[in-house]
Amino acid sequence: MAASISEDYKYNLHERFTMTEQMKQDLATCKVMPVIAIPDLDCVKDMGGALVRGGIPFAEITFRTKHAVEAIKLLRQNDLLYTGAGTVINVEQAQQAYDAGAQFVVSPGFNPKVVAFCIDKNLPIFPGVITPSEIQQALEFGLDILKFFPATAFDGLNVLPAFKGPFADTKFIPTGGITIENLPSYLELPNVFACGGSWLTPKKTLEANDAEHILKLVQQTRKLVDSL
Repeated sequence: MAASISEDYKYNLHERFTMTEQMKQDLATCKVMPVIAIPDLDCVKDMGGALVRGGIPFAEITFRTKHAVEAIKLLRQNDLLYTGAGTVINVEQAQQAYDAGAQFVVSPGFNPKVVAFCIDKNLPIFPGVITPSEIQQALEFGLDILKFFPATAFDGLNVLPAFKGPFADTKFIPTGGITIENLPSYLELPNVFACGGSWLTPKKTLEANDAEHILKLVQQTRKLVDSL
């Protein structure tokens, strides 16, 4: 069982939660949220370093594997990397993410209890939405940046422009089916804030702890983003 985190340690970890505007600015600049399923902890630190060196200093560590919590703790040791929790589907996972020091939370759907928990903890939350009704629920909580998931399965390139009229001030992070090939088409949409995807950290590359390959993928993506 992992050792408990002291209250002082929690406070230090969460000092940066008040820097949500800076985090938003940095994400708006790099425009990509790497979505990562950690196969084992051996790859974590080198992977985080590659993300920073390549110019996309974000890591959404998904709760799809048992290593998520420990990976978040390890990555939080890198002050140049924004580390958050993804695939958070209930309050228990949100609490685990908070205790581990996650700087933001991403969920595949809209769970009001998870959203309320994160707001109470001053923890940035990007809940998943797909319908106008879900967007309106998010607006009731004061959220203005939402995950659009699964993006390609729900024809995001045509649906997201349709949201621009009724939800003019809402921005989206399309995730699910995003690749380096279709990334430019999504980023050209005026209401797309950034895109989430796993192409920067392929499973086999993580399993091989090949940080140099990750670095090349990150640099390639950042170069593409900067050219748009």
